[in-house]
Amino acid sequence: MSSQDIPEENLPVAQDTAHGAVGLADEKHPFADPGLPPHEHRIQDIDERAAKRSERTVALLFTVSMLATIAFIASYVAIPVERTAYIFPLGHVSVLNFALGLTLGIALFTIGAGAVHWARTLMSDLEIADERHPIEASPEVREKVHADFKVGAQESQLGRRKLIRNTMLGALTLVPLSGVVLLRDLGPLPEEKLRHTLWSKGKLLVNMNTNEPLRPSDVAVGSLTFAKPEGLEEHDHGFQNEIAKAALMIVRIQPDDIKDKRELEWSHEGIVAYSKICTHVGCPISLYEQQTHHVLCPCHQSTFDLADGARVIFGPAGHALPQLRIGVNDEGYLEALGDFEEPVGPAFWERG
Repeated sequence: MSSQDIPEENLPVAQDTAHGAVGLADEKHPFADPGLPPHEHRIQDIDERAAKRSERTVALLFTVSMLATIAFIASYVAIPVERTAYIFPLGHVSVLNFALGLTLGIALFTIGAGAVHWARTLMSDLEIADERHPIEASPEVREKVHADFKVGAQESQLGRRKLIRNTMLGALTLVPLSGVVLLRDLGPLPEEKLRHTLWSKGKLLVNMNTNEPLRPSDVAVGSLTFAKPEGLEEHDHGFQNEIAKAALMIVRIQPDDIKDKRELEWSHEGIVAYSKICTHVGCPISLYEQQTHHVLCPCHQSTFDLADGARVIFGPAGHALPQLRIGVNDEGYLEALGDFEEPVGPAFWERG
């Protein structure tokens, strides 16, 4: 519906005299100014019922945004992380990730769509030509800017369209809660999980390669053997998490070569067991020099002396490798006499 279809008495009184104005070509300005086309009023400028419909549409979009944000938070709380579902054409996807992406996308899209519809149907659409001016604004220009801002605020009808204003404020208030909820993924706090491993008194030392319990005779002087706790299998659900803490490095050293008193007491006939996890960033240690009894982390070259309490002698690691106290059971197998006395791997903020 155009302004030509509306009786003249229903049209807005104020008209922009600049619209349709043209300039003539002369010697100084060889190209004529075509001017702006005549302004055509929108139906919302003429019919208050149409304006109300647009207002309700914008309010509906903002309301949908609020509901989508609430659904985002509810999905985060209610949907299990491990739940999956087949969604065409995506295939098998995480239900939680799909729900979070969908609800947050709707929340952000409807805020944008509401703002665009508001601007296109209710805010002023008059084309304004303004002359260029120096960068430094004169007092007159500053006064004009302030006046234009007041006019723009009035033409936006923010004060008049309270339904739009209130729903917009509600949507903009709720959307940031999505980011606040995502901060939950910085946790949970480790509590005591980083301080303990599967090692405990009586757990057998099982060879990682043969999956058989180790006897002292299986560990030769100068050899490097990797072990895991009895009962931990590769097909277990939490295998990777547990082996990342419990992986063990076993070396046999002549007892006379062991310099650290506690290390000697915690060993068995020169067989010492240390955590395989580097105390720098948690890489698995795998390089052993049998003559010096040094082990090297391949990631950043942190070097530890296994004959002297696994202290750091080179590299960025911050502290020695934790030692596991071991012995031999009645059947002649190597067993743990407890858990590590300190957390394995890199230091963390509440390390005691």
